Amino acid sequence: MWRVIKSVLAALIGVQKNQQREEDFSSNKPLAFVVAAVTVTLIFVLVLIGIALLAAQG
Repeated sequence: MWRVIKSVLAALIGVQKNQQREEDFSSNKPLAFVVAAVTVTLIFVLVLIGIALLAAQG
């Protein structure tokens, strides 16, 4: 599972190696990548909303 999360985070910021990307696409478990990507994106958006709310209070 850590490999999937690490790969999703690397892809999110655009620093994923080509070899790693190819290994990810050849994986037989695309659902794990989809779930991890949605979860990471949701957490990222919630953190941004939290920061915006804290800034608005200050």
